Amino acid sequence: MKLIGSYTSPFVRKISIIMLEKGIIFEFVNASPYSDDSHVPHYNPLGKVPALVADDQQIWFDSSIIAEFLELRGDAPALLPADPHQSLQIRQLEKLADGISDAALVIVREQMRPGDQQSEEVLLRNREKIQRSLDMLEKNAAKGKWLNNGQLNLADIATGCMIGYLNFRRVVPNWCVERPALVKLAETLFQRESFARTTPPAA
Repeated sequence: MKLIGSYTSPFVRKISIIMLEKGIIFEFVNASPYSDDSHVPHYNPLGKVPALVADDQQIWFDSSIIAEFLELRGDAPALLPADPHQSLQIRQLEKLADGISDAALVIVREQMRPGDQQSEEVLLRNREKIQRSLDMLEKNAAKGKWLNNGQLNLADIATGCMIGYLNFRRVVPNWCVERPALVKLAETLFQRESFARTTPPAA
């Protein structure tokens, strides 16, 4: 298999971690979706990473779709329960974590614009999205039912990658304040080999 993406993307990292945890052998192709000569649109017409070229040359894109494809292969360990409703609970938390990563990416891109062209409304709206969503993830992590229950699942991985991205880009430096369950989850996840091997390179 071939994984196309950038080393800094939380969505690409999510797929890398899933494949490492499942012991799936893959080739990583570093490709920025933002460069003028990017090859990413060849794999995904939306021009986004990650994209996965499967062994049969079928191309899959969007991290949630790729995660589902990898889960359907049946490689251990399973990262979703067999029960469809329970699986949906975990997938919703995965999407919540991914949504935070999306909002963080918007902030990062906005802050790359010249100062007089940056929109305070865009920055504020996305910071509010992040704070609300982190609060919901904290509640779920504290409950320890669908997230942070001691058995690694897709929601855990997406949350860990999202927190790693917030730390890497320093988007919300105070994200950990009054969120002890998420802090504990992150500390546990970052000790795993799959997370250690996919840490974004120092800027």
